[in-house]
Amino acid sequence: MPKNQNPSKVDSKTDQYAIVETSGKQFWIQADRYYDFNRIQASVDEIVTIENVLLVKNGKDTVLGKPYIKGATVELKVMEHRRGPKIIIYKMRPKKKTRSKNGHRQELTRVMVKSISLSPKTTS
Repeated sequence: MPKNQNPSKVDSKTDQYAIVETSGKQFWIQADRYYDFNRIQASVDEIVTIENVLLVKNGKDTVLGKPYIKGATVELKVMEHRRGPKIIIYKMRPKKKTRSKNGHRQELTRVMVKSISLSPKTTS
């Protein structure tokens, strides 16, 4: 490693993240990454805005909501609608000769995180 580089210095884009609530779950998301959520009613290449932001960390600044941060938004671009891996459900009652085998594939939406933003009032 060159002497002029500081190993503790982290890229500001990778140091920014948010925790949002969508699809009935909470997700830790970063900008310029893609995530799979439960099916969102939006068309491909549409921009979706999430306002249920619980926490935003930007460098050394951390903003925590009670429960949500007012004015904080996360913009997502819908990349595709897809289906998750098949999960096999097998039910059997012993000694009764009762068996059932079912499969399930969850409907998912793959989204790319475009930006994580705070309103100027929430940072102070």
